Amino acid sequence: MRVVHVHRIRGIGGSERHLLTLLPALAERGVDVSFVGLDDPAGVLDPFYRELTVPFQRLAAPRDLDPALAFRLARSLRSQRPDLVHTHLVHADVYGALAPGVRVVSTKHNPDPFRTGPFRFAERALTRRAARVIAISEAVRRFCVDEVGLSADKVEVVHYGLDELPRPWAQNPPLELGSPLLLAVCRIEAQKSLDTAVRALADVPGATLLVLGEGPDRSALEMLASSLGVRDRVLLPGRVGDVAALYGRADLLVHPARWEGFGLAMLEGMLAGKPVVAARAGSAPELVDDGRTGLLVPSSDSAALAQAVTSLLTDPWRAAEMGAAGKERAHSQFSVARMVDRTLALYDSLV
Repeated sequence: MRVVHVHRIRGIGGSERHLLTLLPALAERGVDVSFVGLDDPAGVLDPFYRELTVPFQRLAAPRDLDPALAFRLARSLRSQRPDLVHTHLVHADVYGALAPGVRVVSTKHNPDPFRTGPFRFAERALTRRAARVIAISEAVRRFCVDEVGLSADKVEVVHYGLDELPRPWAQNPPLELGSPLLLAVCRIEAQKSLDTAVRALADVPGATLLVLGEGPDRSALEMLASSLGVRDRVLLPGRVGDVAALYGRADLLVHPARWEGFGLAMLEGMLAGKPVVAARAGSAPELVDDGRTGLLVPSSDSAALAQAVTSLLTDPWRAAEMGAAGKERAHSQFSVARMVDRTLALYDSLV
């Protein structure tokens, strides 16, 4: 079976990390898999392609709408003669649907708010062109069906799978890590609700919040931390080379995102044996077994987040028990093998 995956590349986020796990795993199971990247030149692209271990082609995609790109992608797909074309996110969905004579599977990675606006009519048309749609969580499936209006018969859930933490690619910068240490791994933007975590930090005396990620709200977050008198307890080193080492150093993972397609950081925290304190939103209830592998709190509620964090920091035995249960849950429910099995079953049903 020959399958070509298509995705617009700007850097390494959740969907790109998913591909870096899924594609080699499919190849190991005998799928003739390759990748076509629609490259946004404004992004940081080389790290993704350095880690990609399957054959790939790169097509420049500097604009959202580019008829020439549709032609170049169709030509690339004709030359590869795939049994299936598997698209990821909106740009690949659009250009993949325009390629004649190919059977398309589309993965929906996020419940993006714009998808409920006028674009939903275009997405419905694109979905009629697709043979099947994969949602990466039950939360995304509900969003696709209930809010975007996609046909429920076409949408299947295949959770992300992960077996290990990211491998180091460089040494970490020197960091003065306090104790206890709260870890957040995400982009610094409104969706991730890091402002809630900073407000909660003011009610967790002595704790340090380490945020691994970049994003447009960094300055606003720094200003908020300063206004609350906790700026010296909020560390923002950006992207680091050895994330696993910092998972190991942390006492727990905080993930207060207001909405989330999947939330790989929650799964990574579980793999690291750490309890996860997350907002009860999006996919979090699918990953975090509330009261067993972590705690779920109301979205945007800093007082509830602070209370949950404090309850675990003051009861290390309970926190360790939750971390161990989370690690077992990650391996049993969200393994790479489980993800590949379900993906291959879907492929086999279409080819």
